[in-house]
Amino acid sequence: MWKGGSEVKIAILKDMQMERKMDLTLLAINGDKEAFSSLIQENKRNLYRVAKGILHHEADVEDAIQMTILRAYENIGKLRVADYFRTWLIRILINECKSMLKKKNRTVYLENMNQEAVSYTDTYENLELQEALYSLKDKLRIVTVLFYYEDLSTKEIARLLSIPDGTVRSRLSKARELLQKKLNENRKEQ
Repeated sequence: MWKGGSEVKIAILKDMQMERKMDLTLLAINGDKEAFSSLIQENKRNLYRVAKGILHHEADVEDAIQMTILRAYENIGKLRVADYFRTWLIRILINECKSMLKKKNRTVYLENMNQEAVSYTDTYENLELQEALYSLKDKLRIVTVLFYYEDLSTKEIARLLSIPDGTVRSRLSKARELLQKKLNENRKEQ
């Protein structure tokens, strides 16, 4: 049996999947609600991971995703290149998350001022890593989530965030350094 046979099959399947996504995206751009819904279903895990990486509370994550879907639905006709649907959708989500963070920073919750910690349920396996990730500044956390959770390249992240590729790489480097430092501190405390 030819060794490259399985590789060819995988490549053909990937091409078919890409064509299907392109077809769905084009249908959605032209107003097909079912196609838009299918695209959202295919991307819901990506949306959740990115939102969870930026926002701390589950309710905020859900709100950001809902607003993202609504904004995407309202603006799908403005999407110029069907290939970029996922990137476009994530960009909307990032903007929504940033907007929510700005609103939260302007609001002081009096009932929480005397509490040291707010408890919430988190389904992540590595809470120590999540805590370290949340300790990063927004600009470092966003590139880290996109690179490690969404497997976007530095060039894709640069295009998505409208920043130079070198800036993405330096933010990733700084984030790795800070995460390592935070995780080492946590281990010393235990």
